[in-house]
Amino acid sequence: MPSLRLLCLSLLLAPLVSLAQEGEPVLPYRPSVASPAQLPAPGQLEFEAGGLATKTDGTRRASLPYTFKLAFSPEWGLLLEGEAYVRLRDEPGRRETGVGDTTLVLKRAFLLDSATALGLELGWKAPTARDTIGSGRSDVSLNGIFSRDLGAVHMDANLNATRLGASDPGTGRVQTGWAASFSTPVSARWGATAELSGTRLRGAPATAQLLLAATYSPTPRLAIDVGMARGLTAASPDWSLFSGLVVPLGQLW
Repeated sequence: MPSLRLLCLSLLLAPLVSLAQEGEPVLPYRPSVASPAQLPAPGQLEFEAGGLATKTDGTRRASLPYTFKLAFSPEWGLLLEGEAYVRLRDEPGRRETGVGDTTLVLKRAFLLDSATALGLELGWKAPTARDTIGSGRSDVSLNGIFSRDLGAVHMDANLNATRLGASDPGTGRVQTGWAASFSTPVSARWGATAELSGTRLRGAPATAQLLLAATYSPTPRLAIDVGMARGLTAASPDWSLFSGLVVPLGQLW
């Protein structure tokens, strides 16, 4: 399973990353669906990678998602997201493999105080995947973010809309999404995350899921996660398992 292999790779990389103690700590965006309003340290290129296995009815999907994050200032940054590998398998025996779609995101953070921030993300998805894996069309999305520290608990709330380049007959072209994520430290190196999220599209059943994850940070410059998500509606994936890591690749300026 890709998620388990990624977790093993993360644990192997941990001693190497722990040698690099100097520098700014990483700011993980994974494993939750919701994004925080804040950006990483300016000039520090961060890399997120993981494994994700999902089952929806008779279809199983495995992928290796990744994200590159770079902030030009505390207020402006860019994200490059995609899937390095995708494998689809369904009951009739169909098999599809290849790369996934690629998304470029321009992010603006509004830092209100030390505990509160707002954010906006403008994203454009390029159809780099085959039509049998992706939609074959470009999408444009806008995501609004509210982040706040509630004592020891950090909350990220997202509300977004995506203009779909391709849609099924009888359905709308604008899909709305929401997510509310809550994370808290449970020890010096361990943390926990719980999240509710979902989507809605006119003419199609709504989706919703509950995500639970644990994070382990042997140093401030390495974060490892593992968790699962469970669908809450008939149109949602039955379950998902995932694992991944966040590391800095270098200080560009």
